[in-house]
Amino acid sequence: MARINEHYGKLKAGYLFPEIGRRVSAFCAANPAAQVIRLGIGDVTEPLPAAIVAAMHAAVDDMAARDTFHGYGPEQGYDFVRNAIAVNDYQSRGVDIAADEIFVSDGSKCDTGNILEIFGHDNLTAIIDPVYPVYVDTNVMAGNTGPADASGRYGGLVYIPVTAENGFVPALPQQRVDLIYLCYPNNPTGTVATRAQLAEWVAYAKRHDAIILFDAAYEAYITDDAIPHSIYEIDGARDVAIEFRSFSKNAGFTGTRCAFTVVPKGLTGTTKSGERREIHPLWNRRQSTKFNGVSYVVQRGAEAAYSPAGKQQIGALIAFYLENARLIREGVQAAGIDVFGGVHAPYVWIKTPKAMGSWDFFDELLQKAHLVGTPGSGFGAAGEGYFRLSAFNSRANVEEAVARFRKLVG
Repeated sequence: MARINEHYGKLKAGYLFPEIGRRVSAFCAANPAAQVIRLGIGDVTEPLPAAIVAAMHAAVDDMAARDTFHGYGPEQGYDFVRNAIAVNDYQSRGVDIAADEIFVSDGSKCDTGNILEIFGHDNLTAIIDPVYPVYVDTNVMAGNTGPADASGRYGGLVYIPVTAENGFVPALPQQRVDLIYLCYPNNPTGTVATRAQLAEWVAYAKRHDAIILFDAAYEAYITDDAIPHSIYEIDGARDVAIEFRSFSKNAGFTGTRCAFTVVPKGLTGTTKSGERREIHPLWNRRQSTKFNGVSYVVQRGAEAAYSPAGKQQIGALIAFYLENARLIREGVQAAGIDVFGGVHAPYVWIKTPKAMGSWDFFDELLQKAHLVGTPGSGFGAAGEGYFRLSAFNSRANVEEAVARFRKLVG
């Protein structure tokens, strides 16, 4: 008899975004004339930058000729894109990251889950609450947690609440933990961490021999030079951190799929016997065994993101979404609602009006204003009473959404 992984039985009934999709589909089926505007899932809406499209067209032409055809590529990524990442994202900021410490993949969502395969099941893991659900769900799937309690929190995880009351600044764990998930700019709250705050986490990790799993998928939206784009801008972080980045939200690759994970050489964990082992060769072994690499065509597109034209066009794209975020933020504020984030991130985090439950507000917004957002409770217990609005949409839709929101709430 084939037995299933019973840890899946501990998961909540459905992943957050498919549940949103189910409710929206049911509403649209019952109300076919409704003009629904979606500010929920963080999916980009604007076309790929022209420089990237041109590079991918040229790469397709390469695939059409024997002399330039590419079959299987290196699992870690082609040197041309790894070098471009190292120079432009790290070395240009004075950060010591080499090309061979970068592993190109098809998405940081995958990597933040797959990274658990190289760590043991007896680690104590800290999670910021609210949090990107993938961090929690993949730990549940891997058997790293106990069952969930009435609030949805799983045994075996250390939850660190971030709310308006603590300024969305997570406190250091009171006990020793082994793995720490951090995401800045933060999804879902849209808030950022200062250099001093990140330095405290690095110091904590050094004291307790912990490893930080740092998700920097939204770093391109940072507009303040004083705010770090990478955990590796903090002294000593190479010794305690793995960083995940993506081309999805800056270059518009949500449907194209390309990301990368940085695993510095010299970063170590321990075996049960106390032997220290480098993480880099373990991740390389995992990727070489289970992953055949991102396509040549896509990697040429990613490389073009670092060309002068690519940088200019991506900058314009990010500015477009940040202007959307400003319109949402100011429009919601004008309706008398408390608003957070949306300055260095494409997400605006709001207090639900009249202390409504997150899903109750979701339903009211959908039914009465034909707007879709994301209930804060879907990101964790500390997200109850909050709601996320995404800036990923057309300008006309954002302006219309703000008008509808103010009419309903204001």
